[in-house]
Amino acid sequence: MAMTKAILEKWMVAQKRHRLSDKQVQMARELGLNPDKLGKIDNHKQEAWKAPLPQFIESIYFKRFKRENPETVKPLKQIMAEMEVKKKQQKAKKEERRKQRALSSGSEE
Repeated sequence: MAMTKAILEKWMVAQKRHRLSDKQVQMARELGLNPDKLGKIDNHKQEAWKAPLPQFIESIYFKRFKRENPETVKPLKQIMAEMEVKKKQQKAKKEERRKQRALSSGSEE
């Protein structure tokens, strides 16, 4: 599943707004939750029966995956940095291919 920069930025905003840890954000992402809709799930201390959002995420994660924690937890900033590095590498490879094509087509003429 490809993560875009915009989606990761939405997760960063949701993480700050709802005071979630990197582990809880990773769990929510694996569960396929929408970062824009977390406010509806969150307990605003008005519903006494409702669990706080971090505990709710952990409980449904355990129900679905039968484990307490994700196998690997990566902070969102690290994921964004890795995406930038990968993007730069892809651009460099593309430029190299263009140069090779230009050289090979120029030598044939």
